Amino acid sequence: IVVTIFCVLLLPSAAALIGMLMFGNLIRESGVVPKLAETATNSLMYIVTIFLGITVGAKSEAELFLTPETLKIIALGLVAFAIGTATGVLFGKIMYKTSGGKINPMIGAAGVSAVPMAAKVVQKEGQKYNPSNFLLMHAMGPNVAGVIGSAVAAGVLLMFFN
Repeated sequence: IVVTIFCVLLLPSAAALIGMLMFGNLIRESGVVPKLAETATNSLMYIVTIFLGITVGAKSEAELFLTPETLKIIALGLVAFAIGTATGVLFGKIMYKTSGGKINPMIGAAGVSAVPMAAKVVQKEGQKYNPSNFLLMHAMGPNVAGVIGSAVAAGVLLMFFN
């Protein structure tokens, strides 16, 4: 609730994005409506994703979609994702050094907003090198922070372009 209030006061254009994210967290964590939380987490999320894909696909034409500008945007997103992961690992290394080795530097790689895949990759790679590593829950923190950061960045962009 504090994050929602802070972000909405700072960036009103991101209110819908942050509000829905925090509303989903509130439903899940409160435990008051467990069936709604389970439905929203599983089947409803997949149904909405399918309908969103169908809607976007039905409205787009290949001649308008596969343009050099679209390919540039995809390439820019790939570069941004790679830079985000690399800087996350770099800052994870810095935290590892400053904490005296108490923080696993791989946690920084989960700081991108690819929930939950980035955290799962950190978990898988961590267990590959040390089977006693259980990093998934620790990696979800930076992962969700990446989602909040993406929503705030989208709010900033909306503020500039509106």
